[in-house]
Amino acid sequence: MGENGFRAEEIDTTKPHPARIYDYLLGGKDHYEVDRQAGEQLVAAAPEARIGVRANRAFLRRAVRHVVGSGVRQILDIGTGLPTSPNVHETALEVAPDIRVAYVDNDPIVHAHAGDLLGSDGTTGITSGILLADLRDPRAILDAPEVRAVIDFDEPVALLLAAVLHFLADTDKPQEIVATLRDALAPGSHLILSHATGDFADRSGAAAVYRKATAAMNLRTRTEIERFFDGFELIDPGVAQVPFWRPDTPPPPRSHEIGFYGGMARKSR
Repeated sequence: MGENGFRAEEIDTTKPHPARIYDYLLGGKDHYEVDRQAGEQLVAAAPEARIGVRANRAFLRRAVRHVVGSGVRQILDIGTGLPTSPNVHETALEVAPDIRVAYVDNDPIVHAHAGDLLGSDGTTGITSGILLADLRDPRAILDAPEVRAVIDFDEPVALLLAAVLHFLADTDKPQEIVATLRDALAPGSHLILSHATGDFADRSGAAAVYRKATAAMNLRTRTEIERFFDGFELIDPGVAQVPFWRPDTPPPPRSHEIGFYGGMARKSR
């Protein structure tokens, strides 16, 4: 693994970790002092950071409700992050009871919280599993027994890539990675994706915070992010800033500064 990635077999608490920074900004509890310091540095560099991550989480919830409401009952969530509630399966269960969710993340701390993610009390009513794996090897994810035990790729799947692709450098060939995942999906499947951008303000300071973390952030333009949807049909309103993607409440203050794009698209064939 390169210097911009994670080592799946190690938990490094000497450097801030993107998932733990995200958890801190969401108001979660699974982070260390180094992550809190990085989170505050991020807010200093990008004052809308807290509302941005919360707007991104709200986008994900709206998108999950939409896709489950359209009839999709399987979700493959890659880049799961820490189990800050409400999680993907909790959101899906608001719409339908017969949900299957496979969570994938390359952070061992996420894996350690598998009980929280999957519902350790057995009352979630879902079929679920968790896999410790890296997005840079999509074929390994698709072939993993933990995923295959939950996901039937002959049926429509909702593929979630929420706030994860910006941690892949161009040298990781992220568009090829998404294409590999896309090609494994049946017609009727959906891609739900969000991605950080510097389109609305100079966010070089925020990117600098992540260069000191276990994964660097690679900001991309709207045009670059739209290319990830190649082979899918974008659903209205297309790729938009996350507060403005099918909002169900008034957008929060400073919404026009939020540096996250989000979108959903359907695979027709």
